[in-house]
This record gives sequence, structure tokens and C-alpha cells, in this order.
Amino acid sequence: MSFVITKECTDCGNCQDVCPLGAILEGFGRREINADYCTECGTCFIVCENHAIKPED
Repeated sequence: MSFVITKECTDCGNCQDVCPLGAILEGFGRREINADYCTECGTCFIVCENHAIKPED
């Protein structure tokens, strides 16, 4: 399981800046997390001011 970025994302880029593995990329209107690279460290979850990053179901 990895994290996902929801529609609440404002595309600020904070999560991408802090991801130690480069698992977050620019998407269409919001960032996207590549689950193949995400190790669930939670750094992106912590820095997201809009609470747009959630654990994947």
C-alpha cells in the first residue's frame, strides 16, 4: 500500500520537494504518487497543508 493524492490537492509541490525517493510527479492539475517507488515513509503526508494525501485503500 502506498499513499494517494486526492482532489483536494492544490498542486503546490511541497510533497514532491520532500519525497526522498522522487516518487511524486507532476500530473494533470495535481501531483501523482508512483506506487512502485513509494515506500510509505509518510513525509508527503506530513507536509501536505491541504490534507490531500491519504493512505491508499
